[in-house]
Amino acid sequence: MPGGLICRSCRSPLTARPRPHRPAPCPPGLPPLWVVTDYVGAVRELLLGFKERGVTGLADSLARPLAAATLAAASPPIGQPVVVVPVPSQRAAVRRRGDDVVALLARRTARELRRSGVDARAVPALVHRRPVADSAGLSAVERSANLRGALTVVPWLAATLCPHEVVVVDDLVTTGATLCEATRALAASGIAVAGAATLAATRRRCA
Repeated sequence: MPGGLICRSCRSPLTARPRPHRPAPCPPGLPPLWVVTDYVGAVRELLLGFKERGVTGLADSLARPLAAATLAAASPPIGQPVVVVPVPSQRAAVRRRGDDVVALLARRTARELRRSGVDARAVPALVHRRPVADSAGLSAVERSANLRGALTVVPWLAATLCPHEVVVVDDLVTTGATLCEATRALAASGIAVAGAATLAATRRRCA
């Protein structure tokens, strides 16, 4: 994927029609969630390259399928604006990666939606209010406990989200704990979430 270019075979899974997804076990409070494909093979390598290896040139190619999932999650009435709210990265991750790559992906996703005629914009309304532990190796229950109360809404941005169709986006869903916490934080500020969208979902066994 030099320069952010994706070969045809690697791109193929990202051209799938977005589908509803529920992690197993499904955490309470998870909004309707739409994903494009599974977090395996070439898709896994693409997302790792984008998120952890600085291949931000992939943003446009990844935004197209995420825009399709976002539109499925929003299902807005004709003319109803869609607000794309990215899951925020922690400050340490932003420093390490050089950018908040999920926020970048959200901006490009909103741009793709506008190109298709949807009134859309990205609003980085969520921020971390406290550090959270690395989720690698944690169970679904431990991830939920780790994230509970970790996010909050930027006060001056809260009013800009209502009464639009709000969709929370991330690159990947594993247990759904992060999307649940994002939804909880938005709801605490009076913001209803229409749905959530990610590019990929990990394959997990019921626990």
